[in-house]
Amino acid sequence: MTTQAGPQRGGRGARQRIIDAAVKLFYQEGINATGVERLAAEASVSKRTLYQHFPSKTAVVEEYLRHIQRTVGDPAHPSATARRSPRSRILASFETPPAAGLMRGCPFHNAAVEAADGMPEVHEIVEAHKRTYIEAMTDLARHAGAANPRLVGHQLALLFEGAAAMSTSLNEPAPWTYARKAAQTLLDDAVSRRSA
Repeated sequence: MTTQAGPQRGGRGARQRIIDAAVKLFYQEGINATGVERLAAEASVSKRTLYQHFPSKTAVVEEYLRHIQRTVGDPAHPSATARRSPRSRILASFETPPAAGLMRGCPFHNAAVEAADGMPEVHEIVEAHKRTYIEAMTDLARHAGAANPRLVGHQLALLFEGAAAMSTSLNEPAPWTYARKAAQTLLDDAVSRRSA
């Protein structure tokens, strides 16, 4: 795995502005379509300052993904104050994400596609994130009473990926509603098999 970006240097708040710009531009316009010049301009920093904080664009992409992992709500691992049942935490994964404008799907999937063979470190982050998500869904399925939690965890992850992809392709939120209903049916069936 690659090393974390070094300590903050340069202008006050520059590093955070770069990350904020990356979150906006990489998600809305794409990683490959966003050049370093555009990223620096959006962050109101010089290219020199950007490179003081991140040695390469790949390093910015890596930190962008880590930032999303840290800041975006994760129904599988809610905050300590969120006291919900395993079933409701699973179903919360399928709530329609808020979208301003075009639906762009999962930022991790998008990064994997755009990184192709050119950014292996990005693939490592994406793979680790997706495997952690599957493990979390499996654990929640176990606590929800599923007969075969490993199978159900993988199925739930596929439903999630499918909803994200289809909502992007159609640019509409309806796939999330259908995926949530499918997840409910899947959970009901898995729990009833265990109690049968």
